[in-house]
Amino acid sequence: MNSLPDPLDFDTRDDSPDARKRLRRALRRRRRALSPRQQRQAAQALCRRLRQLPELQRARRVALYLPNDGEIDPRPLIPWLTRRGARVYLPVLKPLSHNVLWFVHYHPGTPMVRNRFGIPEPETRHGAHRARRLPAWALDLILLPLVGFDDAGQRLGMGGGFYDRSLAFTRRPGPRPRLIGLAHECQRISRLPSAPWDIPLDAIASDARLVAP
Repeated sequence: MNSLPDPLDFDTRDDSPDARKRLRRALRRRRRALSPRQQRQAAQALCRRLRQLPELQRARRVALYLPNDGEIDPRPLIPWLTRRGARVYLPVLKPLSHNVLWFVHYHPGTPMVRNRFGIPEPETRHGAHRARRLPAWALDLILLPLVGFDDAGQRLGMGGGFYDRSLAFTRRPGPRPRLIGLAHECQRISRLPSAPWDIPLDAIASDARLVAP
C-alpha cells in the first residue's frame, strides 16, 4: 500500500488556489484512510470533548451534519442533545439558490433524500418540513465539517463555499450562532493558507484537542 502524502510537507506559505486544492486532496485522502474502528474511536473522543463545552450544554437549536468522505462523525451527540431537550438540525441545499444552505429539523425517522452530491438530507419537497426549517441566524450553534485546520484556528473547507455563503451574515452586527468546526486530528497542519472569504470560527474541535482562536 502506498504511503499517503504528508500535508506537513506542503509549502504552507503558498496560499494560491492550486496549493489549497493540493492540500485539500491530501487531507481528504488522509481521513479516508482511517479504518472503521479508528473512525468510531475518533467520533467517541470528539463527542466526549464537545459535551463538556458550556455553549453546547446550553444550546437549544444545534445544527450538525451527516458524515461523508471520511469526515469525523458527530452523530453520537444526537441522543445526548435530544435527552436535554435540544432540537437537532441538518443542512439542506436551497433549491434555485446560489449554493446556500437552510437548516431542517432532524430526528430518527425523518424522511431523507440524496442531494446532487449524493449526501443524505431531510426531504423538503412538496412542503415537507416547511415549518421546521430555519435560517442559519436562528440557530444557537452550528457544528460544521472541515478538511483541514491549524493551531491558529484557520480552516480549510471542501471548496464549494456553501458554509461561507450561508454564514456571511456573521460578519455583520446582529444575532448569530456559535460556530465550531470539526475534524480528525490527522487533518491538523502547522499553518493553513487563509482566504479572505473564509468565515472565522469560534472554535475547532478534533478527537485530540480544542482550538479556540
